[in-house]
Amino acid sequence: MSIREAEEGDWPGIWTVMEPIVRDGGTYCWNRDLTEEEARAVWLEPRPAHIFVAEEAGQVLGTAQLHPNRAGAGSHVANASFMTAGWASGRGIARALAAHVLEQAEAQGYRAMQFNAVVQTNTRAVALWQSLGFGILATVPEAFAHPIHGFTGLHIMHKHLAETGL
Repeated sequence: MSIREAEEGDWPGIWTVMEPIVRDGGTYCWNRDLTEEEARAVWLEPRPAHIFVAEEAGQVLGTAQLHPNRAGAGSHVANASFMTAGWASGRGIARALAAHVLEQAEAQGYRAMQFNAVVQTNTRAVALWQSLGFGILATVPEAFAHPIHGFTGLHIMHKHLAETGL
């Protein structure tokens, strides 16, 4: 498996990873009926965002995006999103993508990374982020309408990075 910046031709593979996650509705605050065109606009953000793919033998196994959490005075804090193909779960793809994105964030001079909406019932993701040094700053009660669990919390998670400045 290798991790690299996404290229234009990667979109079909990225969408193959994204679509089942979007349709499931259990981990992202997006409409479950998001079209492919809408998803592409949301995921393939222009610079300063960086989009990555984890791939093996030309097949996209996972994807991540890295960008400032906010513009202007908040641009020194990174934000990222991650998706792994369900059929490739358990292979360490999410952990490898997370490590890569954290390295990239530090190299780009971000001072911290913040996740604004980690679904409380997404226990695998919460455990992964905690194992990588993220803490839960707060949980917004009942902020996410989970299709199975009903109203559940959204964690705001944070990790300090190297203090290199932008």
